Amino acid sequence: MKRIASVIQGMMTIFSVIFLSQECVAGVAIEQVVKDMEGRASTVFLYFSENQFRTDHPEGGLATIIDFKSDRMVMIDHRSKSYVETKFSQWEKEVAKRLKGEAPEIKPKARKILVRKTGETAIINGFRTEKIQILADGELMEENWVTRDVAMEEIGKVMERIAQGLLKEFRSEMKEGREIYEKLKTYGFPILIKDYASAYGLKAIEVLEVKKIERKELKDEVFFPPSGYKKIIPELPKK
Repeated sequence: MKRIASVIQGMMTIFSVIFLSQECVAGVAIEQVVKDMEGRASTVFLYFSENQFRTDHPEGGLATIIDFKSDRMVMIDHRSKSYVETKFSQWEKEVAKRLKGEAPEIKPKARKILVRKTGETAIINGFRTEKIQILADGELMEENWVTRDVAMEEIGKVMERIAQGLLKEFRSEMKEGREIYEKLKTYGFPILIKDYASAYGLKAIEVLEVKKIERKELKDEVFFPPSGYKKIIPELPKK
């Protein structure tokens, strides 16, 4: 169940980063770096425009496009120059089913969440930030360096959209994540997140850092597979 909660919390963070900057502009491009438990870093590029967004993972040669309005999801493999297209709603159902199968009988224990200011400030990648700690039952869970330099319009609608899909299958796990989000958003948008949830002592096991947020015109082809790529039809499971 810890894995399920981690996946859900990670999805909430990613979606928050994608949509927090939307201000009725043509598009937003975001560059962020994620470090895993072993300290391995990977860069992720995010592109958002209206009801569409795209994530690019250069190290793995992979990209994902989601169009909420058209209920379309495209997974691109640049190495093989191929892609798979499916309905986003169907993908949500399949992921929810898989996650449920990992630990269906375990229910997470409710924890008391405290979000508190530390008084520390810093300039991170050009953003003015302050350090906010998140504690669960008195133990340090996350350290967030947040900024008010980024607008937060539309985030409420987006979080509701997420809740209606995959996360509706995990209401108990979602409850804690949403409580953290609601409390944290009053302080600003996280530019640097250090996750201590599964670590001993104060050694961060995972870090997410926003390097750049840029408002820009995004061409239509950003949200479609490249010309010349082969469409792969996935095999349906046999009944």
